Amino acid sequence: MFVTTIPQYVLGITNAKTVLTTTDATVLYTAPSGADFNSSVITSILAHEHSNNSDTLRVFITDASSSVFELFDKTVAGHATAELLTKDLALQAGESISVQAGTANRFHIVASIQEFTIHRTPQSAL
Repeated sequence: MFVTTIPQYVLGITNAKTVLTTTDATVLYTAPSGADFNSSVITSILAHEHSNNSDTLRVFITDASSSVFELFDKTVAGHATAELLTKDLALQAGESISVQAGTANRFHIVASIQEFTIHRTPQSAL
């Protein structure tokens, strides 16, 4: 995702990964909030249920003022992998994505993320 009105450059691409060992909400990823950063884009969130039991998974976004918004409440079949996003999800600096399992020790979660910076590193600095 590129916002044409904001000069920005891809700083890095990463995967955020977790195994949900409890039923507590677990922070999967927090967008960087340094002076050089202005956004991150999550392009994919994969959830794999590995216990052969259908179970539920909830996904939340927490904004910079600590307000929590539920994005998904999805049931995933046993031994199935579900893609939770159908479109990119943008995060502003300091916002986070959390995941919560209905039952502990059943889900592996992987999110693919692009981080954007407002400054371009000159080729001469590389």
